Formats: sequence, structure tokens, C-alpha cells
Amino acid sequence: MACTKGVVFDVNLLENSTLEDGLAGWAAVGECTALSVHNEEPEKVPTETINTVADDYKPSGRYILAAGRAGEEDGLRRAVAGALKPRVTYRVAGWISLGDGAEGSHPVRVNLRLDDDDECVVEGGAVCAQAGRWTEIKGAFRLKASPCGATVFVQGAPDGVDVKVMDLQIFATDRRARFRKLRKKTDKVRKRDVVLKFGGAGSISGASVRVMQMDSSFPFGACINGGVIQNPAFVDFFTKHFDWAVFENELKWYWTEAQQGQLNYADADALLDFCDRYGKPVRGHCIFWAVDNVVQQWIKGLDHDQLTAAVQGRLTGLLTRYAGRFPHYDVNNEMLHGSFYQDRLGDDINAFMFRETARLDPGATLFVNDYNVEGGNDPNATPEKYIEQITALQQKGAAVGGIGLQGHVTNPVGEVICDALDKLATTDLPVWLTELDVCESDVDLRADDLEVVLREAYAHPAVEGVMFWGFMQGHMWRQDACLVNSDGTVNDAGERFIDLRREWTSHARGHIDGDGHFKFRGFHGTYVVQLATATGKMHKTFTVEKGDTTLVLDMDV
Repeated sequence: MACTKGVVFDVNLLENSTLEDGLAGWAAVGECTALSVHNEEPEKVPTETINTVADDYKPSGRYILAAGRAGEEDGLRRAVAGALKPRVTYRVAGWISLGDGAEGSHPVRVNLRLDDDDECVVEGGAVCAQAGRWTEIKGAFRLKASPCGATVFVQGAPDGVDVKVMDLQIFATDRRARFRKLRKKTDKVRKRDVVLKFGGAGSISGASVRVMQMDSSFPFGACINGGVIQNPAFVDFFTKHFDWAVFENELKWYWTEAQQGQLNYADADALLDFCDRYGKPVRGHCIFWAVDNVVQQWIKGLDHDQLTAAVQGRLTGLLTRYAGRFPHYDVNNEMLHGSFYQDRLGDDINAFMFRETARLDPGATLFVNDYNVEGGNDPNATPEKYIEQITALQQKGAAVGGIGLQGHVTNPVGEVICDALDKLATTDLPVWLTELDVCESDVDLRADDLEVVLREAYAHPAVEGVMFWGFMQGHMWRQDACLVNSDGTVNDAGERFIDLRREWTSHARGHIDGDGHFKFRGFHGTYVVQLATATGKMHKTFTVEKGDTTLVLDMDV
């Protein structure tokens, strides 16, 4: 873990955040004409927070109203007390609402300005605020050097819209404390008590037993492409440490049909052959992509009927060719951030893509897939908006079978990730991290950040798998996220990943008791048991599946 010597955790660095001293220390920004303190009606004060707080904690109910705003740059500010330390993850917390009468929802952002420099601004979080309800801020930041001073700003929402701010806080997060909680949660979610029953109890009592886990029911995977599978160091790490694969580009429509009518499935076929050789299942990414700037020019030139025919042709061609080959499909990628097909073919087209995919390849699990949902910093991609999208698709007959969180993260906060997972879990759909890369130039911090994400994912019962969006330097979309250096050496982030996989693997040794039983607690997955008796050794495989009760298995000798 990165050094946090001298850091005091969970102490608010914004004085008078609960406004006990009125507006002392607070000031208006820009053309904002008035700041005033108000008390919220008791029944409207938020009652829950994602932060670690005392059982009797509740927000103060006092808030600042920033009125007379003439634009998005207008708002309020106050200085941060004390020195912010480098290489420490700070949380930005509190609640935001809009003034009475504001229509719809609007983004409100919390930023830090360092050393009174207008050019040195650090993003501290963003919410999609609305009148009549309080939205919790779930921001975070980290600095590379200690500033001489810092000021927090709350800005956003259009002119004429009043902004309310309650209990704004900045505090250092204690990752070690969070990890201790997650280890306990992991034990409950991913492990099970097992009793192996051996026949002939009297004759084999005291015999030596060894239990070894061969694989896990929780897969980790990585993206591959035609170039990296020619690299021996890449292949070695991939085959040793990953269970699944996903193609970086080779299945995307802009790759398989860059020019109209000129189909190229050879590259995808070659990658499938590679995965078949090593026994790696493959996620199908992606059938369509909703974002305008990744759509081929020839598609953009089609009229309504031509585009309809092209969409059907893509579905039929891809899914009949590869029926049964891809256990998962990302059907229309990033629909929270793009609407190319919907804008041209109507509101039903996204659900149609799901319905038709399910008809042509009924064995595949069909996913939505998007980014920033787990980060708490994108007003366009909140868990609530993702759930609304999923519900709307399901109401139109779309067989949504899974939720993809891409996981392109920087400076992650465990509580924020867990909050997003908790909300998405209410859909009763499995969640996968589908494109994980944790970006940080300092490889020690990158290892810590990676551990934050992986522990949150592994400890959450809704998550069923994690896919990395590459892992080798020089062969990744985001270069400061690699686990393996270009020369094949494993860096600290890669070692952290290996260590976690080792931690999440169970082995046990011991002896059969007088009842002919051997008991242990193990992670879900496939095992081999070796029994050594006077007459020789016996090997047998068994599987530990999810369950709340003790798993009792008969081992016939």
C-alpha cells in the first residue's frame, strides 16, 4: 500500500460545513448575487449515506442556497483547511439539490482550485441534481504534489436555477480499514463450509487428506487482438492468469464490415481458434455501438430503409455465423452515451436488437455495457439512469440478461463502487466488469487502485466476473494501466493481481476424523481431493457451488 504516514482519515477538511456559524468562510462565485442559510424540512433531510459513519449519524439539515445565478460558472466556494497531501485519495461528500421551481435535472460539479490558479483545477465530483430531492456527492481526487492552498467550488446548472448545498465535506479515505471489511464480506459471499464424507470410517480414520482448488467459479479475463497473440510473453501471462477472453476490436461492425458489403471475419476466426486452443470462453463485444463517432461513414450515408436493412443484415450475418460460440454479447454498446440508431430508426430499435439477438442465438446472455456508472462522476451515467434504461428495454421485450460496467477508472473509491453495485443489484441481473483498466502513472498507486476495484467486485454478490481491457505495456488503450511491462516483467500492479487471485484460492491439508469426515471452508470452484491410505492414493474431483448451508459430499473410496 502507498505510504499514508501522517494522514488523518475521515476528518472533514472543510470548516463550518454544517453552517453552525452561518456563512462564515463561504463566499459567492461569479455573478451569484446571494448566499443564505436555510433549514430543510425534517422529513426531506437525507437519511442514508455511502460513507462510513456512526449509527446515529444524520445530516445537519442546514444548507446554503446560492441564488441570483447568471450562468454555470456561478456558485459558491470556501477554502480547504489544512494541507492536502500528495498520493492520498480524498473523498468529496455532501448533498446537492436545486431551488424550488427548477425543472428537470441539471449537472452540478464540485471542483478544487489549487494555489489560486484558475488553470490548476481538479475535478472533485459531479451530480445530476433536481428540485425536491437531495443527491449525494460521490466524488474523489488525488494530488501529485502538495499545494500551498486549495479552494473548493460548487458550480453548474443553468442561469436562473438556484443551487442548494448541504454538509459539503472533504476527507482522506482509509483503504486499509475498507479492505478489512471486504475480507469479511468476501468470506461470506465467495466461500462455503464443506464436509467430505469418506466410506469405511474406521479403516481410514487418521488418513492424510489434501484438497487443492483447480479453478474458480469467478472468472477473470482479458481482451486480446491479432497482434498480442503473437507475443510469447503476452500469451504466457494470459494463459496462466486469465480464464476468459474478449476481442478488442475484431468483432465490432466497423472491423468486420469497414466498407459496405466487404465482410471480414477472418480476424475474429483466428482469435476464436486461439481461444479454443487454450480453452478460453469469449465474450462477444460488440454487435452494435451507439456512439456516433465510431459508426462507419457508409452507415451514416444510408436512409431509413437502408439502415434498417443493414442492421438486420448485421444481426443475421454475425449471429448465424457464430451461433453458440459467444456465451455473452454486448448488444448495443454505450447507450447511455450515444443514440445513433435510436435517433434514426426510432425508440424501439435498441429493444429490437436485443429481441432479434435472442431469437438468432438463444443460448447467449445479452448485456448492456457502458462506462462511468461505477465512478459517481458522470451525470449522464448514474446507476439510476442505467436501471431506467434497462427497465425500458425489458418493457419492450428485450431479453437483458446482464449488466456490463466497463471499469475504465482512475482513483477509485470503494464505497462509491459498492454503492453503484448495490443499486444495480436491485435488477436481479448479474454484473460483470467488462473492460477494466485502472489508470495511474505511479505503479505503486496503480496496484492500490487495482486492489480497490477488485476487492469491491469480488466481495459483491451481484458481480460474476471481471474482464481486463488489456494488461501489457504497449498493447493497451490506456497505457498507464498495465500489469506487465513491455519486456514481459510483471510490475507491482500485476503482482497485486496475482496475489489477490492466490488469496482467493483455497487449499487444505489434514486428516480424516473418527467419523470418516474431512471439513474445510473453501472458495467456490472445482477441487481435487487426494486421500493417502495404507493401500495407496485416491484422487477425486468435486465442485463447491454457492450456498448458505454446509455442503456435504460423499467421497466413495
